[in-house]
Amino acid sequence: MHYTLLTRCIAELIGTAIMVALGNGSVANVELKGTKGFHGGWILIGFGYGIGVMIPAMMFGPISGGQINPAMTLALAINSEFPWSEVLPYIIAQMIGAIIGQGLVVAAYKPYYNKTENVESILGTFSTIDAENSRLNGFINEFIGTFMLVFGAVALTSDHVDPRADFIGLGFLVMCLVISFGGPTGPALNPARDLGPRILHAILPFPHKGSCQWKYAWVPVVAPICGAIVAVQLYSAVF
Repeated sequence: MHYTLLTRCIAELIGTAIMVALGNGSVANVELKGTKGFHGGWILIGFGYGIGVMIPAMMFGPISGGQINPAMTLALAINSEFPWSEVLPYIIAQMIGAIIGQGLVVAAYKPYYNKTENVESILGTFSTIDAENSRLNGFINEFIGTFMLVFGAVALTSDHVDPRADFIGLGFLVMCLVISFGGPTGPALNPARDLGPRILHAILPFPHKGSCQWKYAWVPVVAPICGAIVAVQLYSAVF
Protein backbone atom coordinates (compact mmCIF):
# COMPACT_ATOMS: atom_id res chain seq x y z
CA MET A 1 0.00 0.00 0.00
CA HIS A 2 1.27 3.49 -0.87
CA TYR A 3 0.96 6.18 1.78
CA THR A 4 1.07 9.91 1.16
CA LEU A 5 4.15 11.88 2.16
CA LEU A 6 2.18 13.55 4.95
CA THR A 7 1.13 10.20 6.40
CA ARG A 8 4.67 8.89 6.21
CA CYS A 9 6.06 12.02 7.88
CA ILE A 10 3.52 11.68 10.68
CA ALA A 11 4.66 8.08 11.11
CA GLU A 12 8.29 9.23 11.29
CA LEU A 13 7.37 11.93 13.82
CA ILE A 14 5.46 9.55 16.09
CA GLY A 15 8.05 6.80 15.68
CA THR A 16 10.93 9.09 16.59
CA ALA A 17 8.99 10.46 19.55
CA ILE A 18 8.40 6.93 20.86
CA MET A 19 12.05 6.00 20.35
CA VAL A 20 13.33 9.04 22.26
CA ALA A 21 10.70 8.74 24.98
CA LEU A 22 11.48 5.07 25.67
CA GLY A 23 15.23 5.42 25.20
CA ASN A 24 15.84 8.61 27.15
CA GLY A 25 13.13 7.59 29.58
CA SER A 26 15.28 4.61 30.52
CA VAL A 27 18.26 6.96 30.96
CA ALA A 28 16.19 9.24 33.21
CA ASN A 29 15.08 6.25 35.28
CA VAL A 30 18.71 5.29 35.89
CA GLU A 31 20.33 8.73 36.24
CA LEU A 32 17.82 10.92 38.11
CA LYS A 33 17.86 10.92 41.88
CA GLY A 34 14.96 9.22 43.63
CA THR A 35 13.54 7.19 40.75
CA LYS A 36 12.69 3.50 41.09
CA GLY A 37 15.54 2.64 38.73
CA PHE A 38 18.15 5.03 40.20
CA HIS A 39 21.63 3.57 39.59
CA GLY A 40 20.00 0.64 37.81
CA GLY A 41 22.95 0.28 35.47
CA TRP A 42 23.83 0.65 31.81
CA ILE A 43 22.20 -2.63 30.76
CA LEU A 44 18.83 -1.17 31.73
CA ILE A 45 19.50 1.76 29.39
CA GLY A 46 20.60 -0.59 26.61
CA PHE A 47 17.39 -2.58 27.00
CA GLY A 48 15.30 0.59 26.96
CA TYR A 49 16.90 1.87 23.78
CA GLY A 50 16.78 -1.50 22.04
CA ILE A 51 13.05 -1.83 22.66
CA GLY A 52 12.66 1.89 22.00
CA VAL A 53 13.90 1.40 18.43
CA MET A 54 12.26 -1.97 17.82
CA ILE A 55 8.70 -0.97 18.73
CA PRO A 56 8.33 2.07 16.41
CA ALA A 57 10.16 0.20 13.65
CA MET A 58 7.57 -2.58 13.89
CA MET A 59 4.73 -0.08 14.10
CA PHE A 60 5.72 2.18 11.22
CA GLY A 61 8.23 0.25 9.13
CA PRO A 62 5.55 -0.80 6.61
CA ILE A 63 4.29 2.79 6.40
CA SER A 64 7.34 5.07 6.29
CA GLY A 65 10.24 2.62 6.34
CA GLY A 66 10.71 3.23 10.05
CA GLN A 67 13.84 5.25 9.43
CA ILE A 68 13.42 7.51 12.53
CA ASN A 69 17.00 8.69 11.95
CA PRO A 70 18.20 11.54 9.69
CA ALA A 71 21.49 9.71 9.15
CA MET A 72 19.63 6.77 7.65
CA THR A 73 17.43 9.05 5.54
CA LEU A 74 20.41 10.94 4.10
CA ALA A 75 22.45 7.79 3.51
CA LEU A 76 19.62 6.16 1.56
CA ALA A 77 19.08 9.31 -0.50
CA ILE A 78 22.77 9.57 -1.38
CA ASN A 79 22.62 5.95 -2.55
CA SER A 80 19.52 6.73 -4.68
CA GLU A 81 17.32 4.52 -2.50
CA PHE A 82 15.18 7.38 -1.20
CA PRO A 83 13.88 10.44 -3.08
CA TRP A 84 15.72 13.68 -2.33
CA SER A 85 12.44 15.58 -2.51
CA GLU A 86 11.32 13.79 0.66
CA VAL A 87 14.53 14.08 2.67
CA LEU A 88 13.82 17.46 4.26
CA PRO A 89 10.21 16.63 5.26
CA TYR A 90 11.40 13.36 6.82
CA ILE A 91 14.19 15.05 8.77
CA ILE A 92 11.91 17.83 9.99
CA ALA A 93 9.41 15.21 11.17
CA GLN A 94 12.17 13.25 12.92
CA MET A 95 13.47 16.37 14.67
CA ILE A 96 10.03 17.43 15.86
CA GLY A 97 9.36 13.88 17.03
CA ALA A 98 12.61 13.81 19.01
CA ILE A 99 11.72 17.06 20.77
CA ILE A 100 8.21 15.81 21.56
CA GLY A 101 9.56 12.51 22.85
CA GLN A 102 12.00 14.30 25.12
CA GLY A 103 9.20 16.55 26.31
CA LEU A 104 7.31 13.46 27.46
CA VAL A 105 10.36 12.33 29.44
CA VAL A 106 10.64 15.72 31.15
CA ALA A 107 6.93 15.79 31.95
CA ALA A 108 7.08 12.33 33.53
CA TYR A 109 10.31 12.87 35.48
CA LYS A 110 10.06 16.58 36.38
CA PRO A 111 10.09 16.03 40.21
CA TYR A 112 13.26 13.94 39.86
CA TYR A 113 14.97 16.52 37.65
CA ASN A 114 14.36 18.99 40.49
CA LYS A 115 16.00 16.61 42.99
CA THR A 116 19.06 15.82 40.87
CA GLU A 117 22.15 17.98 41.42
CA ASN A 118 24.53 16.23 39.02
CA VAL A 119 24.45 18.37 35.87
CA GLU A 120 25.91 15.62 33.67
CA SER A 121 23.25 13.19 34.85
CA ILE A 122 20.61 15.70 33.78
CA LEU A 123 22.23 16.38 30.40
CA GLY A 124 22.68 12.63 29.86
CA THR A 125 18.92 12.16 29.96
CA PHE A 126 18.69 14.56 26.99
CA SER A 127 21.74 14.01 24.81
CA THR A 128 25.24 12.59 24.66
CA ILE A 129 28.12 13.98 26.71
CA ASP A 130 31.65 14.96 25.73
CA ALA A 131 33.33 12.23 27.78
CA GLU A 132 36.97 12.90 28.68
CA ASN A 133 36.72 16.18 26.74
CA SER A 134 37.65 14.40 23.50
CA ARG A 135 35.62 15.24 20.42
CA LEU A 136 37.89 12.98 18.36
CA ASN A 137 37.11 9.97 20.52
CA GLY A 138 33.43 10.91 20.42
CA PHE A 139 33.50 11.12 16.62
CA ILE A 140 35.19 7.72 16.30
CA ASN A 141 32.70 6.21 18.75
CA GLU A 142 29.67 7.63 16.95
CA PHE A 143 31.02 6.73 13.51
CA ILE A 144 31.69 3.08 14.41
CA GLY A 145 28.40 2.66 16.25
CA THR A 146 26.28 4.21 13.51
CA PHE A 147 28.13 2.29 10.80
CA MET A 148 27.27 -0.97 12.57
CA LEU A 149 23.69 0.14 13.16
CA VAL A 150 22.97 1.17 9.57
CA PHE A 151 24.93 -1.67 7.97
CA GLY A 152 23.02 -4.10 10.19
CA ALA A 153 19.67 -2.42 9.53
CA VAL A 154 20.16 -2.56 5.75
CA ALA A 155 21.28 -6.19 5.90
CA LEU A 156 18.43 -7.24 8.18
CA THR A 157 15.72 -5.61 6.08
CA SER A 158 17.05 -6.32 2.61
CA ASP A 159 15.22 -9.61 1.98
CA HIS A 160 11.72 -8.44 3.08
CA VAL A 161 10.83 -12.08 3.91
CA ASP A 162 9.80 -11.51 7.53
CA PRO A 163 9.81 -7.78 8.36
CA ARG A 164 8.79 -8.28 11.98
CA ALA A 165 11.70 -10.64 12.60
CA ASP A 166 13.97 -8.10 10.92
CA PHE A 167 12.80 -5.35 13.26
CA ILE A 168 13.26 -7.59 16.30
CA GLY A 169 16.82 -8.21 15.15
CA LEU A 170 17.28 -4.46 14.77
CA GLY A 171 16.14 -3.92 18.33
CA PHE A 172 18.68 -6.41 19.65
CA LEU A 173 21.37 -4.77 17.52
CA VAL A 174 20.64 -1.36 19.03
CA MET A 175 20.60 -2.86 22.51
CA CYS A 176 24.01 -4.42 21.95
CA LEU A 177 25.44 -1.25 20.42
CA VAL A 178 24.33 0.88 23.37
CA ILE A 179 25.85 -1.60 25.80
CA SER A 180 29.03 -2.09 23.77
CA PHE A 181 29.72 1.44 22.50
CA GLY A 182 27.80 3.51 25.04
CA GLY A 183 30.68 3.92 27.45
CA PRO A 184 32.52 6.92 25.99
CA THR A 185 29.68 9.34 25.18
CA GLY A 186 26.20 7.84 25.17
CA PRO A 187 26.01 7.07 22.23
CA ALA A 188 23.58 8.92 19.92
CA LEU A 189 23.78 6.99 16.62
CA ASN A 190 21.11 9.42 15.44
CA PRO A 191 21.38 13.20 14.88
CA ALA A 192 17.71 13.85 15.75
CA ARG A 193 17.88 11.82 18.95
CA ASP A 194 20.76 14.04 20.16
CA LEU A 195 20.14 17.49 18.68
CA GLY A 196 16.38 17.72 19.30
CA PRO A 197 16.62 16.95 23.04
CA ARG A 198 19.73 19.15 23.38
CA ILE A 199 17.74 22.10 22.03
CA LEU A 200 15.03 21.36 24.60
CA HIS A 201 17.68 21.15 27.34
CA ALA A 202 18.84 24.65 26.35
CA ILE A 203 15.31 26.03 26.57
CA LEU A 204 13.90 24.43 29.72
CA PRO A 205 14.79 25.65 33.22
CA PHE A 206 16.16 23.24 35.82
CA PRO A 207 17.56 23.98 39.28
CA HIS A 208 20.86 22.30 38.35
CA LYS A 209 20.87 22.34 34.56
CA GLY A 210 24.50 23.06 33.75
CA SER A 211 26.02 23.35 30.27
CA CYS A 212 24.41 22.04 27.08
CA GLN A 213 27.93 21.29 25.75
CA TRP A 214 27.27 22.98 22.41
CA LYS A 215 30.96 22.70 21.45
CA TYR A 216 30.45 18.95 21.31
CA ALA A 217 26.98 19.02 19.72
CA TRP A 218 28.23 18.76 16.12
CA VAL A 219 29.86 15.37 16.79
CA PRO A 220 26.65 13.31 17.31
CA VAL A 221 25.22 15.00 14.21
CA VAL A 222 28.10 14.74 11.72
CA ALA A 223 29.64 11.43 12.80
CA PRO A 224 26.40 9.38 12.52
CA ILE A 225 25.73 10.84 9.07
CA CYS A 226 29.24 9.89 7.92
CA GLY A 227 28.97 6.41 9.42
CA ALA A 228 25.57 5.81 7.84
CA ILE A 229 26.71 6.94 4.38
CA VAL A 230 29.73 4.63 4.45
CA ALA A 231 27.59 1.72 5.69
CA VAL A 232 24.97 2.05 2.93
CA GLN A 233 27.59 2.55 0.23
CA LEU A 234 29.63 -0.44 1.37
CA TYR A 235 26.62 -2.74 1.65
CA SER A 236 25.41 -1.66 -1.80
CA ALA A 237 28.84 -2.17 -3.35
CA VAL A 238 29.47 -5.61 -1.86
CA PHE A 239 26.03 -7.20 -1.63
